Amino acid sequence: MRRLAPLEPDEAPGKSQELLNDIVSRRGGVGEMVATMAHSPALLEGYLSLSRAMKRVKLPRALSEKISLAVQEWIGCGTCLQAHIEAARAAGLSEADIALARQGTSTDAREAALIAVAVRVLVEPSTITDADVADLRAHGWSDRIIAELVGVVTLNLLTGAFNLLAGLQPTE
Repeated sequence: MRRLAPLEPDEAPGKSQELLNDIVSRRGGVGEMVATMAHSPALLEGYLSLSRAMKRVKLPRALSEKISLAVQEWIGCGTCLQAHIEAARAAGLSEADIALARQGTSTDAREAALIAVAVRVLVEPSTITDADVADLRAHGWSDRIIAELVGVVTLNLLTGAFNLLAGLQPTE
């Protein structure tokens, strides 16, 4: 059940109105989540900034989608999960890859190590140790990738938690 209503640009407060109008002028419209986030100019601006920044990560797109699938499976946002399944397919992932990612793993040991830490960043970050970071490095992951992993997880938590709070449901 929807708990927060999406806003049209002319209904949005202050900076949200400006941000929505900019998106509409560039893309022709805004999605339901963005229109609903517009209730808070600070949230909307923060989400848009983080989302743009995370498009510049060095993680391969397919691996970023695997991480997003694992994280969204934990969060339980059907809307986000549906979007990331579609994005994963578009990035060339097989149905088996998608199923494994939703279970928090991969057939590739290097990827599986990164995905496992991503889930821990979400659900139990205080348990991450020096040995965990050393293990990621031993799998060939750079400090940049390890740092960016937190950004990918954070963006997924932001969108998933917001959609669940707002009552946004996947489209049939």
